[in-house]
Amino acid sequence: MINCEKFYQYLLEKNINFFTGVPDSLLKDFCSYIMDNAGQNHVISANEGNAVALAAGHYLASGNIGLVYMQNSGIGNAINPLASLVDPEVYSIPVLMIVGWRGEPNVKDEPQHIKQGKVTTGLFDALSIPYDILPASLDEAKVCLDKACNYMRENSSPYVIIIKKDTFEKYSLQNKIKNNYPVSREEAIKRIVDTLSPEDIIVSTTGKASRELFEYRDYLHQGHDKDFLTVGSMGHSSQVALGIALEKKNRKVYCLDGDGAAIMHMGAWAIIGSKAPENFRHIILNNGCHESVGGQPTAGFSINMQMLAQACGYKNIYLAETLEEIESKINLLKNSVGPSLLEIRINSSSRENLGRPNISPVDNKKDFIKFIRNS
Repeated sequence: MINCEKFYQYLLEKNINFFTGVPDSLLKDFCSYIMDNAGQNHVISANEGNAVALAAGHYLASGNIGLVYMQNSGIGNAINPLASLVDPEVYSIPVLMIVGWRGEPNVKDEPQHIKQGKVTTGLFDALSIPYDILPASLDEAKVCLDKACNYMRENSSPYVIIIKKDTFEKYSLQNKIKNNYPVSREEAIKRIVDTLSPEDIIVSTTGKASRELFEYRDYLHQGHDKDFLTVGSMGHSSQVALGIALEKKNRKVYCLDGDGAAIMHMGAWAIIGSKAPENFRHIILNNGCHESVGGQPTAGFSINMQMLAQACGYKNIYLAETLEEIESKINLLKNSVGPSLLEIRINSSSRENLGRPNISPVDNKKDFIKFIRNS
């Protein structure tokens, strides 16, 4: 395994000192080290495409290559600037990409990562971007980095280094986001579920929100047919919910979103506001960090989500920070004319023994379809 500090120091020796991207579970130790040590030369981007553009801007201004980190699920967000900005046939800008290989073939992983893992290298082949898999020893990793840097400087073109599970040694983030909000995401989700009506529809976002929703339904001995668990496609839950709300105008549709996911594709808010579905309710569970992949901060506490929602055309906007406020604001939300938004500010804690859905995404889809089409 590779020591994060030594790998980071070698990057600096290669004049790679600007870091940007979206945190990933396979890269969380390396990302945490960057977070603690890179200072102003580190930007956690809204999405992976933005990170590629940030690195391009850094190169244009400094002449130094920027490093972009991401999970392979973010390649889709990055394809546009990779193909139409930094590509040799366009502006020809070197970018070093560090990509976590979730769903690596023949390695057990969650269902949302399997397809992405199969096509990861093929996507880079299609983009004509060369890649290597980072060896798990520092000396071999340095050789790999040397090869990448030589290629980028000779060709003025991107290069990808793919990271397998357990490549980096453990490193714990020192500057973790801490807040004093009394309610956890799980407590908030329980209160929301307890308040909704039996015919209401939920679309829940990627990560722990869907896992906690799933476990609470199990605890209540309820089925999971009322919930579409968006286990992949981070940032797109609100548009799934919008598509349902526009079709099922007689049903209330609740999107349980996270701050990182909501920020990733914030343009979706403008579409929700412009279409103005009266049955749409957007709940953002804001803990100010990418908790499930290491606790790196989002811009969740740096922006005014309520004013943004108002500017995008949401009709009713609420904020809650305690269980009592959640209950009262949910009741207001239920009776409002949408689109409406409720921001719930929460702490960043979660159970270590939190499980994962034990039904497949396809089975979840089938049960959900029956619920929303037939009831």
